[in-house]
Formats: sequence, structure tokens, C-alpha cells
Amino acid sequence: MRILVSACLVGLPTRYDGRSSPHREVIELGKKYCLVPACPETLGGLPTPRPRCEILGGHGWSGKERVIDENGVDRTENFLRGAEAVLEMVKLLQIDLAILKSKSPSCGKTFVYDGSFSGRLVPGKGVTAFLLESAGVKVLEEQEARLISSEY
Repeated sequence: MRILVSACLVGLPTRYDGRSSPHREVIELGKKYCLVPACPETLGGLPTPRPRCEILGGHGWSGKERVIDENGVDRTENFLRGAEAVLEMVKLLQIDLAILKSKSPSCGKTFVYDGSFSGRLVPGKGVTAFLLESAGVKVLEEQEARLISSEY
């Protein structure tokens, strides 16, 4: 089984701040499954490091919102382009499961920051998580990686 994973979760420095967010349980899955790392934000043309981005509107992505960076620059097209590139990878490589970085404006599945850059989380999905789920891809966040061993 191939699993798409947020690149930062396997130690690649693709986060907005130029760092990674390695997650032991996600990395351990690489011993049993083929992990395919991807960062939607860099695939969408954003540099690393980059200004923090959040979904404006306070409730995650549904297709009508805008993604702005902390300087007020609209980065929606980058986020859409990156999400579409990830979806193409998923189709091309016949991936049906993704483990994405929680709270990210791209990858968050359950909660995202509210667009005020105040650190407030709200229920909602990131752009890529929304697009993948809409296409029928099972999306998990890193803290759910332990479910893979028991379910797959």
C-alpha cells in the first residue's frame, strides 16, 4: 500500500518556517508501507521559508474562502495549485490514503487556524485535505497514524 504523507512529517524541511515536524509513528510506517512525501504549499509554488498563511473566514476550506499570508497577500492560487498537484499524484500513483499535518491551511483535517493570525483554532479542513476527501481519498492526521497498523 502507498500512503501519501505531508513531507514535513517525515523530516523534510518544508514547513513555512523552514523546519520539519517529524512524527515517529508516521516515519515507522515506512518500514511496512511505501510512503510518498509531498508538500502542497511548495508544489503550489511557495518558497520555504515563507510567511505563515491562514484561511480567511474562520471555518476552514469549503471552496469559497481565500488563503492569505501574514502580510495580507492572497495565496489562494498557490494553495489550490498545490492541492491539485497532490491530487494528481494520488491518482497517478493509485494512492487511497493520506496522512497530513494537522492544523495546516493545506493539510489540516479537523482544525485550522481561523485567519486572524491570533493562534485561534476552529473546526475545519485545509485546502488539500478538503480536495482529497472530496475525491474519495481517506485522510488522516499524524496523530492517527497508529490506526494504520490496526485497519490496513
